[in-house]
This record gives sequence, C-alpha cells and structure tokens, in this order.
Amino acid sequence: MSLAALLLLRLLCQNRPASRTEWLTALASTGFLLAIALINETRGLLIYPVFVSLSFFAVFAYSLAFPPTVVERLARLEFPNLPAHGVAYTRKVTQVWCGFFLINAAVSLATVWHGDYWLWSLYNGCIFYVLMGLLMAGEMLVRRRVKASF
Repeated sequence: MSLAALLLLRLLCQNRPASRTEWLTALASTGFLLAIALINETRGLLIYPVFVSLSFFAVFAYSLAFPPTVVERLARLEFPNLPAHGVAYTRKVTQVWCGFFLINAAVSLATVWHGDYWLWSLYNGCIFYVLMGLLMAGEMLVRRRVKASF
C-alpha cells in the first residue's frame, strides 16, 4: 500500500502538471497494487509481469489510435523531418511491439496459472528478456535498411 501512495505522491510533487497518460498509468498501477494488498496472496504478485506487459501494450496501442506512435516519437528525436515511409515503418514497428506485449502477457499469465515458481521465474526473469532483446536486435537490423533509404 505504501508503494501505491508513493506513486501518487511522486505524480503530485513533480515540477510540471502531469499528463493524462501519466495519471492513467499512476491510477492503474495504484489500483493494481491496492488490489494485491487487499487480496493478500502471493500469487497476486506473480501477475505483475502480466500487468506490466498489458500496460506497455495499452500505451503502444493508444499511440496507434492517436498518432504519432511511440516509435515515431522516438524516431523523430533523431530525424525531426521523418519522411512518410519512415512514419509507415514506425507504425508497423509499433504494431509488432503491441503483438509482442500481448503474447508476453498471455505466456506470463499461463506461467502463473501453471503454478510452478521455477517456470514462472525462468520465463519472466530470463526468457522474456532474451526474446525482447532479440526483437530489438532484429528491428535494429531492419531499421538500418530503412534508414538508408531516408
């Protein structure tokens, strides 16, 4: 419960007004933490990776519905005048990340339902990060080809 209070306190005490997305994220996180505290069961903590993946999915999916996408915003840090085919590429990359986060949430949830702490730890503490690194590395290779055409 104290972590939930710290999240909200941090949001209230920052030097600038919080954005709508920051408020939604903080409230969702606080609700999740409060629910775990009220349920008072260890398995509730195991759902945390599911919550994180669904949160990332929500942010990326929201940016697809209301552009610019997360990936486009990052790309514009390097290329402020991103061409149209660059925007299309960043949209596709955002869609891939949405799929990745949904699949990860499903697999993480399956490890919780399975009930084997070793399996949960292996997937959520190792395999997930390896898969995410492979996706990043693969995207970086494709991005080099796309950037060459700018």
